[in-house]
Amino acid sequence: MESTHVSPRNLESLQALYAEKKTTPDEAVRRYLRSGAVCGTDIALSHSPRFYEAAAQAIQRGELDNITQHCLLDTAAFPFYRPEFAGKYHGVSWFSQGPARKAINAGIADVMPGYYRDMPGLFREYVKPDVMVAAVSPMDKHGYFSTGCDGSVSAALLSTAKIILLEVNKHMPRALSAPQIHISQVSALWEHDEPLLCLPAAKIDETSSKIGGFIAEEIPDGATLQLGIGAVPDAVGMALKDKRRLGIHTEMFTDSMITLLECGAVDNSCKPVHTGKTVAAFALGSQKMYDFIDDNPMMEMLPVDYVNNPAVICQHPNFISINAALEVDFYGQVCAESIGTKHVSGTGGQSDYVRGAVQSKGGKSFIAFSSTGKDGTVSRILPTLTPGAQVSTSKNDVDHIVTEYGVAKLRGKTLSQRTKALIAIAHPKFRDELTFAAKKQNILI
Repeated sequence: MESTHVSPRNLESLQALYAEKKTTPDEAVRRYLRSGAVCGTDIALSHSPRFYEAAAQAIQRGELDNITQHCLLDTAAFPFYRPEFAGKYHGVSWFSQGPARKAINAGIADVMPGYYRDMPGLFREYVKPDVMVAAVSPMDKHGYFSTGCDGSVSAALLSTAKIILLEVNKHMPRALSAPQIHISQVSALWEHDEPLLCLPAAKIDETSSKIGGFIAEEIPDGATLQLGIGAVPDAVGMALKDKRRLGIHTEMFTDSMITLLECGAVDNSCKPVHTGKTVAAFALGSQKMYDFIDDNPMMEMLPVDYVNNPAVICQHPNFISINAALEVDFYGQVCAESIGTKHVSGTGGQSDYVRGAVQSKGGKSFIAFSSTGKDGTVSRILPTLTPGAQVSTSKNDVDHIVTEYGVAKLRGKTLSQRTKALIAIAHPKFRDELTFAAKKQNILI
């Protein structure tokens, strides 16, 4: 077995290199950021608000201009989403939450369309950022920093960036399989030991519980799971505690999966690839989750172009994919990222997991949501999508649609059959209206 011993002299030289590159965000901006620079940051916990604010201050002082920052799943109202920086500090969101949503709809920020799986390639081939900014775990004795909770697109950013700027945070877990960055690759680093963002547990209401129960009934022992975030996936997780030999291969690692691992429902024993190991592209949740990831050889945080590849997903028999939607039409077209023309989010990995699941032997895909929106005043099952709505999952890929009124199996069904199945799981107060619309469109045969 290869020795892991590190000589005192080598460790001393690594520490000296670390000390040489240690600075502040302000100094890193002054030394390494130039007007016209294109910066890239991975998803969620990779962000460095300190760096973004330092860049914004330099722009305000007139020292920098025309800086572009690409990021995924923004976690705060970063300066490039604020009106005062429009035209000077450009934010490009690749998967949006509240702050980016508002900025995009206000014409302040831009959005990059694409499947999450394709994003590493888009960074490598088209965007080619000059600068990579990342929050990472502390340097280990071999001189490496882990990108922690983000396998995602970090490797792609590392392959293109000429300047690598790191925020070192002792709270970031050291994920053994996540991309590793050696101190010799780093342009500058600073330390900021702030507890990681933790998400509150989703509130599982009666509707979510019903939907979760319907889906859980469809999941056999030995299945491999992809769960999204929110009350419905959490409800599914709670309903699967009595299952056995489940596996996890997922875009986002969530707290409901920790519950299944702890109770023994998940052991990953039936997975033909990465057998015995939990696989994810990124993680965002509780401190308990971050502690689970830290130095855990059974947890693999891998690049999203691998994790979300339908050709990899479908290798798992009985693969179960669970995702959400904003609305669905009679054809089964799923919109999960806009309300009409109003931007809400990105496509993410929904389409890839739908395709991978239906290609899996015994696999099933579920798109789940409450039957109504706006406090029960509108149906989320519609004759046609709202004008301008973006199709996240096509009619040709869709499999199961689930509401609190049941499960509609659409795959292999005609338009007429799909429409009848969808009306049957719509809220009762909208069923007559939907039936009338279907007859008017000459759909019901």
